[in-house]
Amino acid sequence: MARFKYSGRDRKGKRQGTVNATSRREAMEKLKEEGIRVIEINEVPETFMTKDLSFGEKVKLQHFVIYLRQFSTLLKAGVTVVDATAILAQQTESKGLKKALLDVELELREGNPLSEAVSKHKKIFTPMFINMVNAGEVSGNLDGTLDRLAEHFEKQHYTRQKIKSALSYPIVVGIVAIAVVIFLLVSVVPTFVSMFDQMGGKLPAITLFVVGASEFMQKSWWLIAILIFLFVFVFSFMKKNSNTKYYLDYMLLRLPIFGNLLQKAALARMMRTLSSLFSSSVPILQAMSIVEKVVENEVLAKVIRESRNTLEKGRSMTEPMEKHWAFPPLVTQMIAIGEETGALDAMLSKIAEFYEKEVETGTDQLKSLIEPLMIVFLAGVVGTIVTAIMMPQFTMFDQFQQMNQ
Repeated sequence: MARFKYSGRDRKGKRQGTVNATSRREAMEKLKEEGIRVIEINEVPETFMTKDLSFGEKVKLQHFVIYLRQFSTLLKAGVTVVDATAILAQQTESKGLKKALLDVELELREGNPLSEAVSKHKKIFTPMFINMVNAGEVSGNLDGTLDRLAEHFEKQHYTRQKIKSALSYPIVVGIVAIAVVIFLLVSVVPTFVSMFDQMGGKLPAITLFVVGASEFMQKSWWLIAILIFLFVFVFSFMKKNSNTKYYLDYMLLRLPIFGNLLQKAALARMMRTLSSLFSSSVPILQAMSIVEKVVENEVLAKVIRESRNTLEKGRSMTEPMEKHWAFPPLVTQMIAIGEETGALDAMLSKIAEFYEKEVETGTDQLKSLIEPLMIVFLAGVVGTIVTAIMMPQFTMFDQFQQMNQ
């Protein structure tokens, strides 16, 4: 539920205030029922104190793909855009998408085109979606455009899930390893410290290290918590700030093993988006502006921006790409061939397919490599702590045997 600030007039004169509604259209309807003629109405930006603390409002990619497929099917069956939107608004499981579609339906019934109606919900409908829908309306092939969009987002979802699947295992094992280490250092090691004190003598270096880590963990846990909080805060800040995000994305792309996978995934998404836009007759400069916004990687976005500027000057879009390490020769050569032959959308689609397969193969190889390494790592950490605890006891046992001989 959003909050809208309005100014208007009723029988008593000027009126100002706020009204809660799921959309701007609904807010105006509410005010109209109260006898208020709206002069100006704007959504109030959300803050921590004013926002509706509800969950599940974000539209999941799979829900969006289902919506696109069903929308296309209804249009092919002869259902009007307005009626199809009304049907899908009732059927969708996504609350966020449902609210947006209800608002879109009202806009459509007032005679506005679909591209204009969805452009008022940019948190759900991306610039790529809006521009492709607009192109589909102009060409009279909206159902075909929706099919291409569905295929685009399906492949994007599949690639994203493959990467998540490859990264989730080491993250889970890492969390388990940290939890086990904390438990051993905080609960198990302290029970042996008093015994070590009674034994006297010199403790092995590994035992001294583990005991020191245990004492630090118990006395300075708050410092560790602060450091973790600062790390999360700095990381979040870097992601949101465009200047620092460039350096963060650069570091991520340069990571051993993972960086190569992220680079291929970003290239696949970039080329798939460009191909979809070109095949829908979106002008090339406009398409590149859209890709720059949706690529989600500032390093690649900067190159796209430079390529667009190069195109505006009448030169090849590949010139900035050829000078940048993030674009392999395969990419620049195939784009150059596409420019020369007039089949750029087909070439971009082939590049996207190639890197989508590369991501799929790479994630499978990464999982097979990481699983045994993480098991060895976890066993090594736990084994080190257990060895540190047991070594003094073995020493004491040897001394006891020597005394009895």
